[in-house]
Amino acid sequence: MQLLTLRSVFYLLLFSTVLPGCQQNETAPPATLFPSYNTAPVAPDRAGMGRNALQLSTAISHGINIGNTLEAMGGETRWGNPLITKAYIDLLKQSGFNAVRLPCSWDQYADASTARIRTDWLDRVEQVIRYCIDNDMYVLLNIHWDGGWLESNCTAEKQAITNAKQKAFWEQIATRMRHFDEHLLFASANEPAVKDAAQQEILLTYHQTFIDAVRSTGGKNAYRVLVVQGPMTDIETTNKLMTRLPADQVPDRLMVEVHYYTPWNFTGMTKDEAWGNQFFYWGKGNHSATDLAHNPTYGEEPTVDAAFRSMKTQFIDKGIPVLLGEYGCQLRTNLTGDAFRLHQASRIYYIGYVTRQARANGLLPFFWDTGSSGAIFDRHSNRIEDSSALDALLK
Repeated sequence: MQLLTLRSVFYLLLFSTVLPGCQQNETAPPATLFPSYNTAPVAPDRAGMGRNALQLSTAISHGINIGNTLEAMGGETRWGNPLITKAYIDLLKQSGFNAVRLPCSWDQYADASTARIRTDWLDRVEQVIRYCIDNDMYVLLNIHWDGGWLESNCTAEKQAITNAKQKAFWEQIATRMRHFDEHLLFASANEPAVKDAAQQEILLTYHQTFIDAVRSTGGKNAYRVLVVQGPMTDIETTNKLMTRLPADQVPDRLMVEVHYYTPWNFTGMTKDEAWGNQFFYWGKGNHSATDLAHNPTYGEEPTVDAAFRSMKTQFIDKGIPVLLGEYGCQLRTNLTGDAFRLHQASRIYYIGYVTRQARANGLLPFFWDTGSSGAIFDRHSNRIEDSSALDALLK
């Protein structure tokens, strides 16, 4: 009872005295199904946290994901990548990137009954964040797919337990990382499976729990820029369903995240299907005169332009920055000869066009790189693997 009273006083100090005029959040807290991990909230600390979301967005120029690593099910190296080293982060910085997205798993490192995250995993994630921030790089840390406990459960039946776990995890993550300055951003989720307005309302409660949990820990987290994901992080679905954001006691400290893999036939499809073929080629001047079956039939430059323009209109023009948290396309190494050369040219053109149009509309691009075939960097040797793709991203 005494802890509850102290916490109530802390909230009043944080949101009434320190931040006058902020709107109070009326959303009820999630059911207490796990212990509270916000056991030692501290006073708000504005040092190193002076920029709001819009101001911070102007500092992020070139972003990249370290994919298939910290989020790998079974451990950091389970999906074939080496441990993230300081040398690799140094290479990213030297190559021209000033921001890193860290997809991260937490549930597999937590006690199932208490949701307590293992200390050694918190240590490891903090170490990687430190590698980046010591290089004056911005870091976006999330809860990724993580077994799907949130991503696949935007349902009324799972709402209580999902909110409880979201609260428990973010209280621990935020408490451990709250000493980092504004170079560190937190992201609520990855690609939540939301297809209608009812599921979107449930997703908003998960984002609300995330925001409230982070803010409640105090310190620099009282002012940290936080990122919430659109439904499925799909631009069209986000444009339709994300008509409002969760409440935040701190003004102008939220960003929205979407991803872009359109057309999937080109970026990710791995075999021809009855409903449609793969696209090996993309963009103006890159259609094949001989392999007509694998030319694109939709999703080229006008689609990119319209999609990014919709995010500019819906969010960016209203002062809400938008992260393009993932985008990219595979390299089809099974092709040969002229087909492969035209595919390579299409891929480089796609990467460059999407990057340029994202920036032109105010979106912050983070390229999806997994260290596997078609990756920009070879993480095992710490060298550039695809200089053409790197040039397309940076120029």
